[in-house]
Amino acid sequence: MNESKLWTKDFIITSTINFLLTSVFYLLVVIVAVYAKTEFHATTSQAGLATGIFIIATLIGRLFIGRGINSIGYKRTLLIGTCLFALSSFLYFIQLNIWFFLIVRFLHGLTLGIAGTATGTIVAQVIPNSRKGEGIGYYSMSSTLATAIGPFIGLFLSQHVSFLIVFGLCSLLGIIAFITSFFIQVSEPKAVKKAEKDVKGFKLSNFIESKAIPISFIMLIAALCYSGVLSFINFYAQEIGLMEASSFFFFVYSIAILCSRPFSGRLLDVKGANYVMYPAFILFSIGLIVLSAAHNSFVLLFSGVLIGLGYGNMQSCIQAVAVKVTPIHRMGLATSTFFIFLDAGLGFGPYLLGFIEPYTTYSQLYFSLSFVVLATVLLYFFLHGRKVKNFQ
Repeated sequence: MNESKLWTKDFIITSTINFLLTSVFYLLVVIVAVYAKTEFHATTSQAGLATGIFIIATLIGRLFIGRGINSIGYKRTLLIGTCLFALSSFLYFIQLNIWFFLIVRFLHGLTLGIAGTATGTIVAQVIPNSRKGEGIGYYSMSSTLATAIGPFIGLFLSQHVSFLIVFGLCSLLGIIAFITSFFIQVSEPKAVKKAEKDVKGFKLSNFIESKAIPISFIMLIAALCYSGVLSFINFYAQEIGLMEASSFFFFVYSIAILCSRPFSGRLLDVKGANYVMYPAFILFSIGLIVLSAAHNSFVLLFSGVLIGLGYGNMQSCIQAVAVKVTPIHRMGLATSTFFIFLDAGLGFGPYLLGFIEPYTTYSQLYFSLSFVVLATVLLYFFLHGRKVKNFQ
């Protein structure tokens, strides 16, 4: 067997499962606030909480499953996570009140945290070390596709069919993910069994991989900046009169990532993380500046391309680094740590930026965030960039 082979059955299946899970998340994230208001007459803050509580629960799920995934087993964790994910999807059909709906959203997010950590850990284990950056780059493309397809399906269906049919589709995708999980064959590293003795007791090291924290902290700041785009792009588009063009923003964002991942992933493996990260910082920053100055459709969509090339490749590169710097028996914790910081940035970012927004325009907000990204270059240099001359 060729040990450097990337496109194996397990790699393809794991990426497909991740695509299904992430698609459900993005499909629902664009409609739950509207659903909460129309069905339960929720307040604006309650509707916003219906979106945010899912991400917070996902973070909690990742935090705790990162500790237990080694003892439970990679495949078993995935089966448990996808099974619970599918089952919790059916709870959407029980329409009681806004508080029950928030509980359902929390449980659904918790199961995504479990299943998502399992897929991330499994894919890191099945990718050959010599192609880790390239492989994780391709794997991340499954999430990238979901960020474009999920919202499109969610918005389209919400305009043409009932919410119950949308929830039915989500349940179906969850069932498919669960059934597909049975076909994965993944070997548990021998070092895992040896390391199980170290996970007893309540210690921070049982939940967080310390070696992955520095690079994951960079992800936290980058995700916080990107959350401003993810959460406020529609409001900004209304402000500048480019609503029609904004519907294609995440489409071109995804295309830019899909076209660049094969090259950036390979560059990461051959030359090292710095060759990807420094250009990504610059592209992300320029993309935010261009977005802040958008006055027509072309400029708005061009900023989407730049942000995709910057932030999109930064995300896959940081995930690869987090796995690379960690011992194999703590790979699950490293994956969990990365996603905890990522989810924290995306989940709490809009809330924090919401305090700034009343005192500025969206254009000024994006312009300011571009300098935050640039300042993070220096932080990256001290936390990781200066320590390695070559990634391998």
